[in-house]
Amino acid sequence: MSLLQDFKKFVMRGNVLDMAVGVIIGAAFGKIVSSLVDKVMMPVIGRLTSGVDFSDMFIALDRAKYEAKGGASLHLADAVKEGIPVIAYGEFINAIINFFIVAACVFLMIKVISSLQKKEETAPAAPAAPTKDQELLTEIRDLLKSSKS
Repeated sequence: MSLLQDFKKFVMRGNVLDMAVGVIIGAAFGKIVSSLVDKVMMPVIGRLTSGVDFSDMFIALDRAKYEAKGGASLHLADAVKEGIPVIAYGEFINAIINFFIVAACVFLMIKVISSLQKKEETAPAAPAAPTKDQELLTEIRDLLKSSKS
């Protein structure tokens, strides 16, 4: 029974729960960024590069087989399907672009959160209201000052 109690204590610790929440939010954030990259950024980049589709760029390592199956008209998926060994450098370019977009999103997110935390920290705390004892002592002090005059 002690093992079960130890496991329960371990799971209920704050850092384990925080990590679980972080993983879940990270997965959701990853989907958002992937959608941003695939559906928004890559079409714009493709348009800026005159319609170049990076994901379909490759180098065929077996030129004879490549030429026999269609050569330059062959797409990456078709080349792989035909068993032609390829270096798919276009997918690597996509991964690099994806990485930089994710890094930029994380950077911006951290900057926004940091600025929000700084605003909370620099907000002046309202002065505490004086206690009954402090009010009575202040009245006594004021009475003593006025009686000396």
